[in-house]
Amino acid sequence: MMRRKIAGPLAALLVTFFGARLEARTWTDVLGRKIEAELIAHDDTEVVLRLANGRNATVPLSRLCEADIAFLNGETEETPEPAPVLDSDDKDEPAGEPLLNWDEPWPESVDYKADPEINVVEEDETAKRWVYESSHYRFICDVRLSKSVVSNFAEMFESTLQYTRALPLAITGGTMREGRFEILLFEEFDDYVKAGGPPTSAGVFIGGKNQVMVPLESLGVRKVGSGYMRDRDKSNKTLVHELTHQLTPGGYYIYGAMGWFTEGLAEYCAVTPYRNGRFKVRNTFDSLKDYTTGYDRKTQRGRAIGTSFSAPDLREFMLMDYGDFTGTNANFNYAFGAIVTGYFVHLDGEGDAARLKNFLKKIRQGEEVKDGDGPLSALLDGRTWDQLEKEIAKAWSRKGVDIEFD
Repeated sequence: MMRRKIAGPLAALLVTFFGARLEARTWTDVLGRKIEAELIAHDDTEVVLRLANGRNATVPLSRLCEADIAFLNGETEETPEPAPVLDSDDKDEPAGEPLLNWDEPWPESVDYKADPEINVVEEDETAKRWVYESSHYRFICDVRLSKSVVSNFAEMFESTLQYTRALPLAITGGTMREGRFEILLFEEFDDYVKAGGPPTSAGVFIGGKNQVMVPLESLGVRKVGSGYMRDRDKSNKTLVHELTHQLTPGGYYIYGAMGWFTEGLAEYCAVTPYRNGRFKVRNTFDSLKDYTTGYDRKTQRGRAIGTSFSAPDLREFMLMDYGDFTGTNANFNYAFGAIVTGYFVHLDGEGDAARLKNFLKKIRQGEEVKDGDGPLSALLDGRTWDQLEKEIAKAWSRKGVDIEFD
């Protein structure tokens, strides 16, 4: 489940303008790639750069190296160094894309091998507030936990961040507070519900605060004597779903993408086989098929819509109001959103998600669905909606799933 207040790109940007003449400097992303650009503005989530070709690029701070972050915070003074200049003839990449990952291969697996390095930041027994931090997350809990227990589940959070960042779909969203994504943990499920957690959920993303709330039982953490321990075999699919929402760029939550894609992406990441810091991405498609069409009695998970079903008009489904998407037919909508997303990732065209990437690039360029199809035209790529429906049905039929569109 996701709760998010939608805002346009840079809607909350606290802009800082410099002198009339701006000096270029070398910027480096987290993968070590460099580009020369002028600093236009920045806040605590994004930076606006003017590239050598005159275009402005909006880049999430999460994609910049530590040295660039220190520079933005005024912690260093430096002299610009020469760097490769963006080719002005590069027509495929919208503003900001040189620091993104469209051209990287779809990962086979993603392994988190680092130590979460848990630090105890605050302990207030009177206020029932204990704060722990890993490399990228801040866990605010209402009960004291040992560092070993926090480290145990922090591995899953850090792994999910690494996984979503590795997908070549520019999953660069999420708002950090003082350098960390915030997670609220609750010892008692009732307290989780009182704080706003849906009674039937195992975790929830609160978009307005960019926080994920989780009852400890969803992490497999249970009380043993005077302390707590964690069951590593506890399924975390629901939490990966919510963490994916937290990390998805705000711009992707627009009319025409919010619903089928935002939920489809979260479902895709959630069903990816995971254990002990490793996502086996190569097995995701089979897991997605099993999860959407069937039901696993052992894990008690699965959408169970069957291997033969009727589907709504595709364009109407993609343009469905989010309230309707999560309404009375939510189980089917989530499943079908995952099936459509899985098609564009693995079955469409050359199986390289090219059209899906172009769809997301158009969104990042600010294109919206108005009277026509807007960014959805990238998914059509010259096809009619009827033709696209037939191609989706044909591709999934080869995988043993029969879809009949209305």
